[in-house]
Amino acid sequence: MQNRDDPGKADRLSIFRKQDFNIRLNFRRALPPQPCLLCGSLSRDGLCCAACDHALPYLTANRCPVCALPTPQGEVCGSCLRDSPYFDRTVAVLHYAFPADRLIQAFKFQAQLQLAHWLAGKLASRTAELPDCIVPMPLHPARLRERGFNQSHELARHLAKHWQCPLLPHACKRIRDTVPQSSLPWKERDRNLHKAFVCETDFTGKHVALVDDVMTTGASLNELAQAVRRAGAQRISTYVVARTLPHS
Repeated sequence: MQNRDDPGKADRLSIFRKQDFNIRLNFRRALPPQPCLLCGSLSRDGLCCAACDHALPYLTANRCPVCALPTPQGEVCGSCLRDSPYFDRTVAVLHYAFPADRLIQAFKFQAQLQLAHWLAGKLASRTAELPDCIVPMPLHPARLRERGFNQSHELARHLAKHWQCPLLPHACKRIRDTVPQSSLPWKERDRNLHKAFVCETDFTGKHVALVDDVMTTGASLNELAQAVRRAGAQRISTYVVARTLPHS
């Protein structure tokens, strides 16, 4: 998709794709064999060998462009037509299922931070249009102290390098220390995040990319997008490594 407002972005995107391919190819050639994180076999293909990478549950093209849930022909789903979220589209790479879920859990809960660059590369490969800036999903200070890092910030940091795009990690703040979304039934997640974020940056006329590791119901990203929309954002894209599908 070409950005009509800034044709230079399309050129940057084309250059980025070529450079990214060449960098990854040269990096693979230079690396000594290392154990695949999933099967343990020696490989020069990065953190996962080619066979395990091929076996990952990649999402198909037939998905709602707004929320990334499957639709018959890639059209906007009924839920987004009935109740449009505050974000305009979602870019997701993997279905949050085995073995992708094990990789994300190792990254998020076991501090396997080397996965951040690899997972961000997967997201960058799905780039359709470069944003004006990147905002990672913020953690509440209490949660950040407990975990020691923000996994969304780590992903966004690598995406910013891929895209040569401004990273704004402090543009939004989480002001309520909410119960973890994963511990709640789906129907209670929207209420749990109500007014959890504030945005202190002027995004007037900007295309903002919001970055998180996993989208389940979309409640967290939608609440954050609402705060960013109130700050003047013209377009909001969400980038997530994995999407939880309803039947799972």
